[in-house]
Amino acid sequence: MQNQTTTHEQDVQSIPQKGFFGHPKGLGVLFFVEFWERFSYYGMRALLIFYMYFAIKDGGLGMDKATAQSVMAVYGALIYMTSVLGGWIADRVTGTRSATLIGGILIIIGHIFLSLPLDIIGLFISMFFIIVGSGLMKPNISNIVGRLYPENDVRLDAGFVIFYMSVNMGGLISPLILNHFVGTGNFHGGFLIAAIGMALGLVWYVLFNKKNLGTIGTKASNPLSASEKKKYGILFTIAIIIIAAVLIITGLTGTLSFNIISTAVLVLGVALPIIYFTIMIRSKDVTDDERSRVIAFIPLFILGVLFWSIQEQGANVLNLYAFESSDMKLNLFGWKSDFGPALFQSINPLFIVLLAPVVSMIWAKMARRQPSLPTKFVLGAFFSRGIIYYDWFNWSFCRRFTY
Repeated sequence: MQNQTTTHEQDVQSIPQKGFFGHPKGLGVLFFVEFWERFSYYGMRALLIFYMYFAIKDGGLGMDKATAQSVMAVYGALIYMTSVLGGWIADRVTGTRSATLIGGILIIIGHIFLSLPLDIIGLFISMFFIIVGSGLMKPNISNIVGRLYPENDVRLDAGFVIFYMSVNMGGLISPLILNHFVGTGNFHGGFLIAAIGMALGLVWYVLFNKKNLGTIGTKASNPLSASEKKKYGILFTIAIIIIAAVLIITGLTGTLSFNIISTAVLVLGVALPIIYFTIMIRSKDVTDDERSRVIAFIPLFILGVLFWSIQEQGANVLNLYAFESSDMKLNLFGWKSDFGPALFQSINPLFIVLLAPVVSMIWAKMARRQPSLPTKFVLGAFFSRGIIYYDWFNWSFCRRFTY
């Protein structure tokens, strides 16, 4: 543990600690990389449910609503589930920097497949690349942000607020741009723009990461030993064989359905966190202090699961509800315009972009008097609960009085 602390101090000393609004220059690099990555992800996500649901003559795949929503739900779940695996790979094999780079490349490949007229085959191939790529990139770029700062630096929380603002700036702008492609049915053009956005982020990362991130994340924090490489290699091979066998058998017998896949993902979604926390708590490499922190984090983890379960409905249920059951005509003091269904995806990030600088300044001003991270988490969940109740009331009201 002492050795890891020393290494972190050396990493921090190797990078400029000022240069991006009072934060390390590396935060600026990661800010723009994450902006373009989230631009590509949220832009694609705003289009995806419509691409699956729209009739073939309208540029879509012609799936029924239930199937399209199931695919969307499984896709979202797998992106978050693979983040656990992506974090483990970075920690034990590649390091966070390489994992971020590889993840970005895979995401671009996925978006390119979506931009090609390959129908359902192209859809599932693209999802595979984006899921794996996001699993590698999403947790590890955030990890790099945390390692930019010295131990107990009061700027850390404000730095994460700024970084999170880049996520929402990408999520705000991309639906505004790509909404046009829903109306025209040119979904492949929209997916191509998403691919270009991710490519811009990756180019920015390649050009500026070495100078501004120093040695942070260049090596695995806890690399596998020779015996562990052999053990995990065998386990990985067995897992691939089992998955392939199940898919082949169910495919040949005609029993393969998306309901089976959805159920399997649900079971994994419950089992993996339990296994993960059990391993963390029982590991001999974890100190008593770290173990107590992991246990204290579990309630926050459960709270986060509940929040994101609701949040992820925005690109699924809300998108289709807006399209099918809402009056999409705006009339503001005589000014009339169409409000595209994908634009609803920009409302949530709009408020975060507006409020994130305010929150960041508050934490910076309070310095060491600011509330603890768990307290901030609970406060955020409390306010989110009020918003959820408001959304439920608004949804119920609209169901009664729309049409």
